[in-house]
Amino acid sequence: MEPAERLQAARARVPRVDPYGFERPADFDYAAYEEFFSTYLVILTKRAIKWSRLLKGGGAVRRSATVKRYVRKGIPLEHRARVWMAVSGAQAQMDQNPGYYHRLLQGERSSCLEEAIRTDLNRTFPDNVRFRKTAEPCLQKTLYNVLLAYGMHNQGVGYCQGMNFIAGYLILITKNEEESFWLLDALVGRILPDYYSPAMLGLKTDQEVLAELVRLKMPAVAALMEGHGMLWTLVVSRWFICLFVDILPVETVLRIWDCLFNEGSKILFRVALTLIKQHQTFILEATSVPDICDRFKQITRGSFVTECHTFMQKIFSEPGSLSMTTITRLRESRRAALLAQG
Repeated sequence: MEPAERLQAARARVPRVDPYGFERPADFDYAAYEEFFSTYLVILTKRAIKWSRLLKGGGAVRRSATVKRYVRKGIPLEHRARVWMAVSGAQAQMDQNPGYYHRLLQGERSSCLEEAIRTDLNRTFPDNVRFRKTAEPCLQKTLYNVLLAYGMHNQGVGYCQGMNFIAGYLILITKNEEESFWLLDALVGRILPDYYSPAMLGLKTDQEVLAELVRLKMPAVAALMEGHGMLWTLVVSRWFICLFVDILPVETVLRIWDCLFNEGSKILFRVALTLIKQHQTFILEATSVPDICDRFKQITRGSFVTECHTFMQKIFSEPGSLSMTTITRLRESRRAALLAQG
């Protein structure tokens, strides 16, 4: 079959809207995706059988070496919400606070908070059919409720841009407002503290930590950035603040989040380092600041990131050793330096 015919045939077989409601972009490679998905489907089927055995009986999912291994190999969509809720501690929080979410929505509201959330609603996933005003039900209302309740719950954070994308993904996976709220709380309150607070100290710290890790593991890339007086925040802030949503393909983001909920924020460094290391030669060919920015955008596209199963295997091998002790030490020193700068 000729390439053009192959593409046409793949277009006819692969739906224009993905299982999560996102429309495929105009330049989407249907043939390459179909080829990848045919092999990934076999993996998904095997994983689904193993997870069904593990979860048989409906008991609580507890963190263990087996669960960690299973999570790294991917949680099937039908079990994802339940496992995320369990391993993140969100289920325990929800069970301990019955009715709390609904009380937040019924309580006194902040017009300032409501306005900030409303401003971002139409900007959240314009390419997703379920978030359109014409959708029935329209998930914008659900998103508004989750963000409003969270802003009232955590008034030190309120609402920050980026949280809309995260809450949107949680809603697409859980299909449940209250669960989405408690998972957002697990991320913003515990897994990524200070990422979304007004000063964003946690976010700034982790960008500096990544810069330090690149300096240790890929000194040539660090030298390129320093040589051009380039700030890391220009190329990686959205990676961290959106947790790779709208940056990497949906299925890849969900596989990253599987590990993020179970293992914590260390996973974000593994993903970032893998993207940079895999494309180190390509990045080093950059000759200017705009060129560096463009190359960092390009490395988040293509087959390397679409083939999520191989990509996830790479993030646990490619960056080499990355202990939580190292990250904690680097966080402490970078945070102190940022606070000293005022």
